[in-house]
Amino acid sequence: MDVKLKRATYHLWTFAFSKFISSFGNSIYVFAMSLFILTMTGSAMNFAINMICTILPRTILAPFAGYIADRFPKKGVVLSSQVVSLLIVSGLLAYTITSGLSVIAIYATTALLTISQMFTGVAFTSSITRLVDEARIQKATAINQMVVSSSTIGGPIIGGMLFAFSPIQVFLVIFIIAFFLAVCVEATMDFTLYGSERTKEEKKENMWQGMKAGFLFIHQQPIIRTIVGMALVVNFFTGALLIGMPFILVETLQIDTRHFGIIEGILAGGALLGGLYFSIKKDVVFPLMNVKQGLLAFSCLMTLFVLPLIVFIPYNGIVIFYSMVMLLIGFSITYVNTPIGVLLQKRVSDQYKGRVFGILETGATALMPLSFILYGFMYDFLGPIGTLLPSGVLLLAVTLYLLRKKIMSSAHPELHPPKTKIVENMYM
Repeated sequence: MDVKLKRATYHLWTFAFSKFISSFGNSIYVFAMSLFILTMTGSAMNFAINMICTILPRTILAPFAGYIADRFPKKGVVLSSQVVSLLIVSGLLAYTITSGLSVIAIYATTALLTISQMFTGVAFTSSITRLVDEARIQKATAINQMVVSSSTIGGPIIGGMLFAFSPIQVFLVIFIIAFFLAVCVEATMDFTLYGSERTKEEKKENMWQGMKAGFLFIHQQPIIRTIVGMALVVNFFTGALLIGMPFILVETLQIDTRHFGIIEGILAGGALLGGLYFSIKKDVVFPLMNVKQGLLAFSCLMTLFVLPLIVFIPYNGIVIFYSMVMLLIGFSITYVNTPIGVLLQKRVSDQYKGRVFGILETGATALMPLSFILYGFMYDFLGPIGTLLPSGVLLLAVTLYLLRKKIMSSAHPELHPPKTKIVENMYM
């Protein structure tokens, strides 16, 4: 193995370690601080505001983060944003020691931390093709998915334990140490191993021209435009499950909260299993075909979710049924996300990667608040069956339209060779 490949292998694991710390840190912070707000105020509205502080900044500022990731050296963006995260949490710790912890301070820290970590995430994701060799782009993307899924499972568990057994100051100190370790690891990485920094032409663009160029690039690329559209659609319909799962299981079917926690964790377990599958699998040949298959499976599972409301199933059977469904849903989500990540890494040129991933981040989060509100009303007025069945059918129809034969042929011409060639081969 030559020196460059050894360095790429080192990057693969340092990337995983750094993403692990960042993802786990965010998951632990949001869960523990949300518990603190509920304990302090007893208000669900205050809890919801803290969650909005994790979504709204990403929705608004992600394209700007993408521009910064393309405009400046990515290593500098990653290290700077991680140091800022460290300073933000250190500031909250100092404020807590001197003045005590307040809800307003938590809101401000959550919003600022979301922004700084968004810059880290966009810059890191857009750097994968510079950090590792082409043969391991899929593996790096799959590891990224696995880390996010692991943090979804482990973050609330660790956050709950720290909240129950440690003072809030100790929790923040652990958080600061984790960010410090991440900065130390990232400082050893070479973000130009498989590529160079920005060109002279890019330097001439001002901020608005650069951001506009990112949107124009997506508009001119039908495949990437379709992927952004799919991100909007999928995240909107995911709201149907995120809102409906506790409503159906806890309120309607009276599932014990302990069993509900297990079922909810299995969703992330399915995503983790999907990440493991793609990390050892050969590179996908037709990524959009995987995306289409995953979305069709997701839409079918969404309609299947209401089966225990239609057909009588014993309590233990319901728990097993939903455990299996959530496992498959988690797997299908990764089956969609990983090929999308691989396709974008290989199709988008380095000079636009940050902006494309930033815009994709906005697309992935923009409709979620609207989705939560709309589905909240729909579950109240139409019930779970009247909400999930039409949503599943509509997602199926939208998937078949957005990933129709014309788009699939454009992305993967090998799937539908011209008929003339087939005729010619018949007479050879």
